[in-house]
Amino acid sequence: MKRIILCSLALALPTALAAAGQPAPAARPNLAVVADFPGGSAEVASIDQAARLIRLRPADHPGRGWRCWWYFKVTGLVPGETLTFEMTADGFGLPDCAAAGTDDRTWRQTEAGSRAKGSVTYRHKAEAAEMYFAWGPPYLPRDAEDFIRRAEKTCPQARGFELCRTLEDRPVPALRLTPPRAPPGAPAAPSDAAPASPPAQPAAPSGVPSAAAPAQSAARSAPPPAIWVQARQHAWESGGSWVGQGLAEWLISDDPRAAALRARAEVIFIPIMDVDNVVRGAGGKNESPQDHNRDWSDHPHWRSVQAAQRLIRDLAAEGRLALFLDLHNPGPNERDMYFYCGPRDMMAAPQVADLEAFMKAAVAEMKGPPVFKGALRETGPKYDPKNWQRMSKNWVNANSPKTVALTLETGWNHPAGTADGYREVGRQLGLTVEQYMRSR
Repeated sequence: MKRIILCSLALALPTALAAAGQPAPAARPNLAVVADFPGGSAEVASIDQAARLIRLRPADHPGRGWRCWWYFKVTGLVPGETLTFEMTADGFGLPDCAAAGTDDRTWRQTEAGSRAKGSVTYRHKAEAAEMYFAWGPPYLPRDAEDFIRRAEKTCPQARGFELCRTLEDRPVPALRLTPPRAPPGAPAAPSDAAPASPPAQPAAPSGVPSAAAPAQSAARSAPPPAIWVQARQHAWESGGSWVGQGLAEWLISDDPRAAALRARAEVIFIPIMDVDNVVRGAGGKNESPQDHNRDWSDHPHWRSVQAAQRLIRDLAAEGRLALFLDLHNPGPNERDMYFYCGPRDMMAAPQVADLEAFMKAAVAEMKGPPVFKGALRETGPKYDPKNWQRMSKNWVNANSPKTVALTLETGWNHPAGTADGYREVGRQLGLTVEQYMRSR
């Protein structure tokens, strides 16, 4: 009788698994984890093939910053089965939802995981035999290069260039958009969003030059104001790159306000400052000898900081640098967006007025999600007594006192922490920049 019962259970098990949406064990190949690709990061503790459960943590890169970034591929999946993986990390490495994709290009969020002390367990129904999972939507140098090529094809004003080569001899891709030069005597390009034209001047007698002509000629020949946008001084904060790309995508679009901004300002965009750690799959924050955002001194260690400082000094010497934006992601409990500025008591009155004008524009334009509620924090001596002067925006304030220099922290641990969500933040940031530049 016992043998009959056991046989009956064995026969019934495949049927029960099929009814639960899980293929029978005999039909399932072994799971494996792969992370030996650019940006990959994972250390496997164990794989329970029967339970389809993987336990792992971010890869360790001593001296390369926080151990919070993870990104890996799982093979051996059967479409329709539920994969379970348990990630052990500190709080910065444990989002509510993971990023998941089948092609390593298109990402969506998993359902919220189950939290325990020091870990989160995620469950996801496989859509393919191989799937990718990550802390958030990855953004690699290939993504920056692909976007820059697309921008060059889309917008005649867009040109890619190499900011520098890293200490490990990788290129740091960058994009510049330059206003078109109007031929002598040509009127300015019309725009619905452009400021109103000045009153018409009375016609000058024959043979006498118009008083307006020299001013118009000088305006056409004057170098344009410049806007500097950079992301990923901390390699794990992939959302910053997506926000920057969203701004640049809007800027090259046919939106009349984007066209107006392109016509009046030069924009430089660096999608990834810490290319080496992004490729390595390391966190970058607090790496040795210091992370990129603590390297803005008279003798910076990192080549991308050196190159950025040279260009920024040139723009400042020409009196052209109007705006500097550094794009980051904050801690896991910071759900709302906010900006950091330097100490306001060290700014001149006109600079404070410009800062307030930008913040007013941000509140008007950044409607979310997430909604920008006007939060502005300072990073002065109390924030980081040792390194506050070596932070990028504070260095810009010291070397270009007419510039509004800000860090944007875009929250990631919520439903809008996706590639599309970040890009929408970037679009709204672009509208903010346009409104601010028009008002000043």
